[in-house]
Amino acid sequence: MDYKSKIMMEVESLPESLLPELLGYVQTLRPKAVSASSKPKLTIKPKSSISGDTIIIYTDGACTGNPGKGGYGAVIINGDRREEISGGYKLTTNNRMEMMGAIAALESLKSNSKVKLHSDSKYIVDAVIKGWAKKWQANGWRRNKKEMAKNPDLWQELLDLCKIHDVEFVWVKGHAGIPENERCDSLAVAAAHGSNLITDTGYTR
Repeated sequence: MDYKSKIMMEVESLPESLLPELLGYVQTLRPKAVSASSKPKLTIKPKSSISGDTIIIYTDGACTGNPGKGGYGAVIINGDRREEISGGYKLTTNNRMEMMGAIAALESLKSNSKVKLHSDSKYIVDAVIKGWAKKWQANGWRRNKKEMAKNPDLWQELLDLCKIHDVEFVWVKGHAGIPENERCDSLAVAAAHGSNLITDTGYTR
């Protein structure tokens, strides 16, 4: 494969949301471009160039009724650094909160990374590992001829993030005494019962 073809393959693997940034960077490389010191830095690298230690993530979602008030929690372990994040919503579903936890955790990473993401949601893990989500996307978010896939907005975000990061999804059994999974559950439940709940703009009944 020639060098140009390799570049095209890497570009095609990027989510559409990053293409304007890529175009801006390429334009600075033209002969008439401004000096190198003023060029914008391209922070998103091809997945093939990702190196370094694997970041460990645990995520969970909770809902007080389904639909109802909801929350997500995530624990992110990067070497010696540990971070906990959470968020709560006025009206949503349990599956959306499970997805929100994974999305929020991946979005919090400063650069594209190698990730092992643990979730007790078969909905998420099976849909990604077995390729269902990509098939729904390719079919215009239809599961079949009669049924639309639920939560296409969040699936789109999650699939885009998986183009940036090298993510391995791992299913873990919920409420089985796994410390980080239990912690995520506590964060999600607390967020769902919080006082500063926001609107899940993508949720529709």
